[in-house]
Amino acid sequence: MISNNPTRCAACRFLRRRCPQDCVLAPYFPSSNPERFACVHKIFGAGNITKMLEQLPVHLREAAADSMFYEASLRVEDPVYGCVRIISQLQHHILEAQSEILKTNGQVASYIAQQQLHQQQQNVVHGASYQQDMQISEYSGVGWDVQTLANDSYFHP
Repeated sequence: MISNNPTRCAACRFLRRRCPQDCVLAPYFPSSNPERFACVHKIFGAGNITKMLEQLPVHLREAAADSMFYEASLRVEDPVYGCVRIISQLQHHILEAQSEILKTNGQVASYIAQQQLHQQQQNVVHGASYQQDMQISEYSGVGWDVQTLANDSYFHP
């Protein structure tokens, strides 16, 4: 007869067996959360869970147990697609985000091109104004008056 030992892990309690000191499942399926092991057991089976965890280095086992639980709980919720539905949704979100980034980059490039064109136009206008100012100063040095320069056809095509 198996005693009702409160130190048994959820896996050993579920499987109705004695929980050894070196139980591979105990750290990842504590007795305080029996639903976790029941869910994983339903999808993977106790033997497969144990084999998978034993094949991994100790530092990776917790992540593996969490992954098995996540996958099993999604498989119980959605027996057909399981976690594939979530993966597909995430891939769709990534594609939408990449499309939005491309669109935004295009808008930024267009804005930069418009700004550069505007700057070039300003440089041409200011450059012509600068040249006109230089010519006016040359004329004024020779004795031309401002009214003569204003009426000059050179400045008004």
